Amino acid sequence: MDFCRKISVKHIARKAPLALVILSALIGLSCGKRGAPIPPREKVLQRIEIDGFQRGNQIILSWKMPARNAPKNNVQYIARADIYRLAEPATSPQLISEEEFANRSTLIAAMNITNADFGLKTLNYKDTLQFAGQAARLRYAIRFVNAAGQKAAFSNTLLIEPTSKLAANPTSLSAETSQDAVNLKWSAPTTNIDGTTPVSLLGYNIYRSNSEKEPAKLLNNAPVQTTDFNDEFFEFEKDYYYFVRAVSVGLEAEPVESSESNIIKFRGVDTFAPSAPSAITIAAAPGTISIFFAINPEKDIAGYKIYRSEDKDTPLANWTLLTTGLLNTNTFQDTRVESGKTYFYYLTATDKTGNVSEPSEIVSETAP
Repeated sequence: MDFCRKISVKHIARKAPLALVILSALIGLSCGKRGAPIPPREKVLQRIEIDGFQRGNQIILSWKMPARNAPKNNVQYIARADIYRLAEPATSPQLISEEEFANRSTLIAAMNITNADFGLKTLNYKDTLQFAGQAARLRYAIRFVNAAGQKAAFSNTLLIEPTSKLAANPTSLSAETSQDAVNLKWSAPTTNIDGTTPVSLLGYNIYRSNSEKEPAKLLNNAPVQTTDFNDEFFEFEKDYYYFVRAVSVGLEAEPVESSESNIIKFRGVDTFAPSAPSAITIAAAPGTISIFFAINPEKDIAGYKIYRSEDKDTPLANWTLLTTGLLNTNTFQDTRVESGKTYFYYLTATDKTGNVSEPSEIVSETAP
């Protein structure tokens, strides 16, 4: 029952005005209006999950940051991420306690964190390894630290057993343009990352990006066995960034990539004329001669031009151009013909850069 309803009105009247004062105080304490509800303060995630893998002589760690940081004077404020590593023999027990990891691990890096790193972004850290010949197992964990140096709990522990029998990175990547592709070539690695031979090599993966900041995409479906690759899905006059990685077999028979080759920025310039139109056929009807031909195989064809002459021996440069602009179909009707006259025709193809093909074969027909 509401406390306000338990107060007797008659009782209040007999004790006025003192009762009114007391009643007013009680109402103010227990029956006043409540303010707007205050939303619960969102906690900043302090313990994260890390993942990682080996690439060449590096272990690449990654983790997702919280959506936002706490205020700087808050104990949950994240100022940096401390990265720990424990190196141990490969025969060591796989399970250890968090306390044992804290006592035996080494702080290998302290990454400063800024507000730009939040928003559920994925951050990375690359640990470069020096192989000494013996098999080893590595454990990694990360913990956040606030501005006062107070440390949050460790992340999960990532367990990785790296291998030194991986091919070194390819070198001397270069590119040149043909009509249909960017032709990439590179030099094969001569040793594994620990300097040993023979090279453990399955093939190569080729990557391309449209800018320096955009993540590169894999171009091949399976490791390439040769030291060259043709990128057929490109556009002239557009910048691309290329690099290549060697692919080896890891300890568990999984493919493991090397580090990148040199990264090249390449822009293909189209100086290649298309092939001449072909498979030309011609048909005559009263008042019309129709010309049919195959579409050119080049992907950048802008259109075609058709020329006519009544004398086959007239220099080609002096023939009459029948198309006012570039013809974008593979058929044409010449309606300016006179019955009984023979007409000669040839075609050219023009690409989007303005390169013009050689003249096609000459065909002829007599108007009926």
